[in-house]
Amino acid sequence: MVEQSLSSSGVVKGRAQQVPGTETLRLPPKAPPTNHGHTTAAWTTTVVVLVGSTAGALGLILGLMWLFWVGLGVALLGVVVGKVLQVLGYGQGGKHTIEKARRTGGH
Repeated sequence: MVEQSLSSSGVVKGRAQQVPGTETLRLPPKAPPTNHGHTTAAWTTTVVVLVGSTAGALGLILGLMWLFWVGLGVALLGVVVGKVLQVLGYGQGGKHTIEKARRTGGH
């Protein structure tokens, strides 16, 4: 752990410069590990929305309005599927995500 002192003037000093009457601050060694949002729900949402958006864009480029609307529907469906997966525990902090982190060492 890192030990520093805080003098009455608010200046942080190292351990060698510690003067009487100061407070010792104990900082945590590092931040806890996180998965940075790399969850099943997040990846599924991203992939489905990208596929739907690409199909919609191709529909506009090719002048196929039915493909545009299908692509838009797929993109919206991706958002709904992602939310359902999050509620089922596959999102950040969900039971399945926590279990997977426990099995794989926290990442």
